[in-house]
Amino acid sequence: MERKNRASLSHKARYAARNPGRITPYARRVARDTWLRLRARDHVAYYRAVMKSDTAKNPRGAVGTPTEKRWMALGAMQFEYLVGHGLEPGHRMLEIGCGNLRAGRLFIDHLAPGHYYGIDISPDILFAAEETLVRYGLQGKLPHLTPVRDLRLEFLPDAHFDVVHAHSVFSHSPLDVIDECFAHVGRVLAPGGFFDFTFNRTEGKEHQVLREDFYYRTGTLVELAGKHKLDASFMDDWEQTAHKQSKLRVTRA
Repeated sequence: MERKNRASLSHKARYAARNPGRITPYARRVARDTWLRLRARDHVAYYRAVMKSDTAKNPRGAVGTPTEKRWMALGAMQFEYLVGHGLEPGHRMLEIGCGNLRAGRLFIDHLAPGHYYGIDISPDILFAAEETLVRYGLQGKLPHLTPVRDLRLEFLPDAHFDVVHAHSVFSHSPLDVIDECFAHVGRVLAPGGFFDFTFNRTEGKEHQVLREDFYYRTGTLVELAGKHKLDASFMDDWEQTAHKQSKLRVTRA
C-alpha cells in the first residue's frame, strides 16, 4: 500500500536526489510518453502504443518483470494464489490483460483444453504470448488469445466464465476504463463466478504517474463496483505475498 503521493513535486525531488542515475531515463520516458499520448485518441490507444514500444525492447520487461527469474516467480505467485482460492481444472477462465502469459501458461496447463481465454489490448504482447505457448508445449490445450480494443467484452457469451482474472491491469487504468470493465464483466460471469483483480492501493490522495501508474483508495473501487450491482471484497491474505499491489474479488450481487 502506498501512502506517499508519487505525483507530487516534493516526492519527485527527493527521489531524484536519492537516485541521480535515473533522472535521464525518466526524462526520456516522459518525452516518449508525452509524444505517444498526443497521438492517441484515448487512454487505451495510448497504452497500446506504450506496450508496443516496451515489447519491442523486452517482452518480459513490458509486463514489469524484465528478468527470467522474476517473470517465473510472479507468474507462479498468481497461479498458486488463485488455485488456493477457488480455481479448478474444470472452470472456464478469462484473463484480462493476459500479456505474454506470465501466469497464463500455468493457468492453461491447469485447465481443461479450450477453457482458457486470454485478452489484451496489445497485439504485440500477444505475439510474445504465442511464443510462450510454443516454448512450454501448450498447443494441445487450445487456449484462446484475442486482441481487444476495449473492455466491453461484447464478443464473449453471457454467464460463461467461472473465473475472471486481471493482474496489473487496473494499476495502469484511469477510472473510466475500470468503470467500463465493471459495467460488462457481470454479464460474462457464470452463476457463482468471481472476478479477481489487483490495483495500486493508497490511503492518501488518489493520483497517477505519467498516465501509466494509477493509485486508488479501496473504497473508490468498492463503490464503483456497487454501482454496477457487483459486490467487492478485499483479499487480505494477498497482502502477505511479495507483491506490492492489493487485490479485490468481485461477484455478482
